[in-house]
Amino acid sequence: MKNNPFNFRISSSPTRPKRHNRDKAQQEFDVADLVNDGPFGQPLVGDETEQQSPPDEKLRQAYFWIVNYAVISPYYDIEYNTHTPQPFTFGDSRAELRLPTDQSYSSFILLPLLTFATQRKCLFIGGPGRGKTASALLMGLLAGDDSKTVRRNTLHGHPQMTVADLLGNPLPKDLMQAEDEADIRISWRSWLKQRVKIIDEYNRIPTRTQSALLSVLGDNYAEMFNQIYECPSAAWYLTANDDQGGGTYPVIEALKDRIDVVVQALPFNPRFLDELLMRVEQNIDPTDFFPEDLHFSVAEMEQMQAEIKAIKLPGTLRRRLEYFVSQFEFSEFSGDTFEYQSKDTSRLAGVPRHFLAQLESGRDRLADLGCQTTNGLSVRSLMSLIIYAKALAYFRGNSAVSLEDITQIIPFVLHSHLHQDPDAPLFADADYKTFLSDKVGWLRYLFKESNLAFDLQGLNNHDPIAELKAQLDQGLEQVSERECRSQLQKIEQLLTSFSQSNKLTGVIHSDALTLKYMHQRYSNYLRWLQSR
Repeated sequence: MKNNPFNFRISSSPTRPKRHNRDKAQQEFDVADLVNDGPFGQPLVGDETEQQSPPDEKLRQAYFWIVNYAVISPYYDIEYNTHTPQPFTFGDSRAELRLPTDQSYSSFILLPLLTFATQRKCLFIGGPGRGKTASALLMGLLAGDDSKTVRRNTLHGHPQMTVADLLGNPLPKDLMQAEDEADIRISWRSWLKQRVKIIDEYNRIPTRTQSALLSVLGDNYAEMFNQIYECPSAAWYLTANDDQGGGTYPVIEALKDRIDVVVQALPFNPRFLDELLMRVEQNIDPTDFFPEDLHFSVAEMEQMQAEIKAIKLPGTLRRRLEYFVSQFEFSEFSGDTFEYQSKDTSRLAGVPRHFLAQLESGRDRLADLGCQTTNGLSVRSLMSLIIYAKALAYFRGNSAVSLEDITQIIPFVLHSHLHQDPDAPLFADADYKTFLSDKVGWLRYLFKESNLAFDLQGLNNHDPIAELKAQLDQGLEQVSERECRSQLQKIEQLLTSFSQSNKLTGVIHSDALTLKYMHQRYSNYLRWLQSR
């Protein structure tokens, strides 16, 4: 490594005040911690630390090193507060700027780091020259490679890219002499073995080559001439100039669905031009000074993933997520069969969404959140939401996910998974028109409105369906015939009360199907008891 003339230093531990109080899901803010230690700790050169930092602390040190020295991203769009922040309003739109009261973060740096920690897949979107590839490059340095190796193994999408360009070539001698495909050896591309994989402008890759990429990205293996190359677990970083189909080729849906999180590169703030001036005049690239102490070994990466999975998601928050998710897939006039009343049913049949919307005269299309989307959420997107919420709590030094963690992570995980219906009444309202372009703001609005409705219905205190399901989840082995009949009666009474409602909503539809499932479990068990 070159001499470090600009004093690029690692923040000292702890980067989060009171990190030792790990058992608290919510940590209390203490002004003394900031006065004594500073928000980022006293700077230390990496080799001066007495002992190696644990993975979560090392991850935070990496965040502050990158945000302070490597990538110019003076934004705090992931806000945390211990008390109500001070707001300032600007302009005719009354745009609000808040001063966070707890440690807050730039999504452009934090989300790629969480992707590295969880070994998932991140898409950077933004105009050319916004730092997308540079940010991905830094993630490769975290894995221990030098900048030349990371750049050499970065794939650059172009319209002529073939499957051989992507994966490798068969050895010419084997190709000429082999009697069977199994005898053909492949010279696999070196990027396949990397633990950080970077694909620049992935929407310029031809459709056929995208299909080959899907096997690597989705299933961690490459295939050519009946030969299989097993790839190690990796964090993926892809870039595109937009997320609306721009590029030489449209991205196949299966490939887009594999992306876990989308991060938008925000514009450069000209007040930081002095930083660019220094880099130009001194011919300096911060990646040349990346601290070796921030390299993660394979063992550390595996430890970090295990610790993230161990973070708790409280049942009360899981219930809020269930309520939120249940509002989007339902479409009453997509099917006559109750189970087929989903937006996916009409999508598969090619029935236009606006045609079905005309039939939904009984729904309050302004208040019903499901009316704002053209689709529901897949199992894969929900799994991504859970793991990133856990990773965010882990990064903040907590042992359990908080409501604020979910609120902050939802817009980035659901960005490419939940699609807006531009004809929805909400977007015709002048106060909400900006949501058509500000998808992060819209997704936060959806979750906020869902939580308000959840609290208004008192579901946090009394949820009869959750209680019934909890009893069923304990098993049927010791349930008597009398208890079984009692549970069946409760289920039927709840279904009767739902059916007497004035309208059918996504939440009621989901709950009714859950009750039907439980009714079947108890009915089958009752018949088995009677057969004895």
